[in-house]
Amino acid sequence: MFAILLGFITAFTLTYLAIPAIIGVAKVKKLYDRPNERSAHQEPTPSLGGIAIFAGAICGIILWTPVQTFGMLQYVLAALVIIFLIGVKDDLVPLSPVKKLLGQILAALILVYKSHVKITDFYGIFGVHDLPELFSFVLSVVVIIGIINAFNLIDGINGLAGSIGLLACLTLGAWFFAAGHAEFAALSFSLAGALTAFLKYNFTPARIFMGDTGAMLIGTVCAVLAVKFMELNHAIPAGTFLKFDSAPAIAIAVLILPIFDTLRVFLHRLAKGKSPFHPDRSHIHHQLLDAGLSHMQATAVLVGLNVLVLVWVIALHAWSIAWLLLLELVIVLLFSLWLRRLVRRHQRNRRLSREFENG
Repeated sequence: MFAILLGFITAFTLTYLAIPAIIGVAKVKKLYDRPNERSAHQEPTPSLGGIAIFAGAICGIILWTPVQTFGMLQYVLAALVIIFLIGVKDDLVPLSPVKKLLGQILAALILVYKSHVKITDFYGIFGVHDLPELFSFVLSVVVIIGIINAFNLIDGINGLAGSIGLLACLTLGAWFFAAGHAEFAALSFSLAGALTAFLKYNFTPARIFMGDTGAMLIGTVCAVLAVKFMELNHAIPAGTFLKFDSAPAIAIAVLILPIFDTLRVFLHRLAKGKSPFHPDRSHIHHQLLDAGLSHMQATAVLVGLNVLVLVWVIALHAWSIAWLLLLELVIVLLFSLWLRRLVRRHQRNRRLSREFENG
């Protein structure tokens, strides 16, 4: 416990001290994220916060992970370095989507092949348990890449991606610690420390953004934690409070916001005859802003939604996985319907207000 706490403190301290220096360099070199038609911010803002998050988290992990378990993390750290390099390049000089995807595939292959971050069991979903080796390998790579990009897509307003990442790290980190997996607990809490420091500068008025570097780093770590949680849960003795027969539903609940928003946006774009990768303002956080909420109000609503789903699923974990997945789907669909009505009402009120002002 002491080592994990030191990892959190080290990551927090280094990130907290590094960010003002990064902001200063970004201002001198004019390395800003400039607003465009899809931006939710109005002022040019440095977007290199991911560098500080990476530095803080890596130092916390390397310094305080117990020596006897550190070997389990060496390939994870290699994958994080690749993600870091891709992210920094993209934040400074935008990469083509193909090159970025190739880098993500390389990192995912390292995680699956060398670190055995693999989904090997469906826990009886659709009547399936053990997965064929090739299917397991391909599915795991796809899931990891999907989660990486899901965090990249929700990083659109102040505090959102960092807060969801922090929630995931604290939740899964607590389980890894209680289950005796010190290496993944160190990974979780070191990133949590770095994110806690970053959020101090990212909450409104935001002085810095995490950029693709930070968002993809969070997505990679959360993918590792979610998949390893499902796999290591198998080894927990039945009947103990750490054993969850509904582990996949809990893993999805932890990441429900980025997963739901990504699927929802892709389906929305396809329904309009556009590429699922075509950028627009159809994300949930954009809609909340369009409904009149501020950045921090929108972040609070979305983090609250994620917490609500997670608490309900954990409280009802004795239910079958199918029922828990249905519960998650119902909650997010009801939220989506409520949000649509909220946006329409706000637009109607603005239209009536303009008509009244124009006489």
